[in-house]
Amino acid sequence: MHRRRRTALVLSAAIVAAAPVLTACGNDAHPGAAAVVGGHRITVAQLQSRVDEVRRAQRAAVADETQYQQAVAGTGTLTRDTLHQMVLDRVLDRAARNAGVTVTAREVQAMRAGLEQQAGGPEGLRRAWLQQYGVPPQRLDDNLRLQVEAQKLAAKLHTDPSQPAFWKALSTASGELHIDLNPRYGAWDVQKGDAEAKTPWLRETSAGAQRTA
Repeated sequence: MHRRRRTALVLSAAIVAAAPVLTACGNDAHPGAAAVVGGHRITVAQLQSRVDEVRRAQRAAVADETQYQQAVAGTGTLTRDTLHQMVLDRVLDRAARNAGVTVTAREVQAMRAGLEQQAGGPEGLRRAWLQQYGVPPQRLDDNLRLQVEAQKLAAKLHTDPSQPAFWKALSTASGELHIDLNPRYGAWDVQKGDAEAKTPWLRETSAGAQRTA
């Protein structure tokens, strides 16, 4: 179990590396869209709603206005990061589906229980995921499902996130989805290090991963 948790927490770097250059096409064919993924629009309104969830959670989690403003300052790229994460979620889902990978609620709860133990309880985990990764409490299970999904995909491919086989699966999924980002949110060119979605996989340090072992 510890090895699986450690693998899940470092997967985002591999996900980012796998994705092809997502150029900011964003033309008038998709008015009101923040991105188009697999022919489905992520609207600006949907994106803003997700950002508002995080801001409300930050507001509820701190005692005074100064602390809240510090939290806001620390997540100044929240809108862009949230959009990139929403796209990543769909890429991973497609790659997992291509490989026949499914995730059960029981698997998600098992991961959550382990992480809660490490964080000192349910509240500690909710606070950590909000502060470090911009995941509000109501999105925590969704986020953990993606970690389990990525972990199982790597296992299905008999590889790990540092290996080309995992990257190839995600790159293939990205190509199938024909991702189109609105230029308002920049272009995602992993060659230039532009992809900075704040996810547990991307932000977890090697030292942190070792602590879970």
